[in-house]
Amino acid sequence: MTPEEARTTVREALRQVAPDAEVDGLPPDTSLRDTLELDSLDFEALIVQLSERSGRRIDEDDYPQLTTVGSCVDYLVSRGG
Repeated sequence: MTPEEARTTVREALRQVAPDAEVDGLPPDTSLRDTLELDSLDFEALIVQLSERSGRRIDEDDYPQLTTVGSCVDYLVSRGG
């Protein structure tokens, strides 16, 4: 997966989880949970969306690597998702 494909995947997943949020303008280093006010269920739904859209399993041990748009993109690119 290219970085642009990963960014698109992250934005689409965020739109599913937080449909009222403006996800296109989020800086890459902004905390998703704080900025979008995601609770633990919302964050879990984001992980499920990312997993389904990338076709890759995301283990709970990897959740700390998925805190910002940039870190989600990096994770997906590094995993070949």
